[in-house]
Amino acid sequence: FGSSAPVLSNVSFTAQPGQTVALLGATGSGKTTIINLIPRFYDVSEGTVLIDGTDVRKVTLESLRSQIGIVLQETTLFSGTIRENIAFGRPEASLEEVIAAAKAASAHDFIMSFPQGYDTPVGERGATLSGGQKQRIAIARALLLNPRILILDDSTSNVDLATEYQIQKALDQLMKGRTSFVIAQRIST
Repeated sequence: FGSSAPVLSNVSFTAQPGQTVALLGATGSGKTTIINLIPRFYDVSEGTVLIDGTDVRKVTLESLRSQIGIVLQETTLFSGTIRENIAFGRPEASLEEVIAAAKAASAHDFIMSFPQGYDTPVGERGATLSGGQKQRIAIARALLLNPRILILDDSTSNVDLATEYQIQKALDQLMKGRTSFVIAQRIST
């Protein structure tokens, strides 16, 4: 990107449906670059990315991305309530569905500690929440979408080890039947 040297070369792997693939490595090693090819945030300059044998460049972005849930290291929340942020992408979701996703992401207890619960405003870019709280809301958002493919890019980096364990335990159950890619710098993730 901006240089003539390729970011990655000679990379090849297969993820079976329902399999969890962990990409571990230091900052700048290409983990996120690989993952960004799946939803076509950019296209490969050589080779192909296939999902169920189909080149991702041969399907519409809308169709492709509707099958993928993504939780990035830097979580983006918008000014609105916690419920609205979790239901982003599925505004018709019932409160029960939102709560189930929040419980799975270990977010329900901290949400209920706020006087307004799920109706708590998060402020601009989630300013009223900690980094770990924002990440758990983003995980709940991805789970509510019920995607076939789940991408977690260092999504537990801003939480302590105890919270990371809670989230991982919930994700283990929810990733069943989904192809999941987990990017991490520390092996405990």
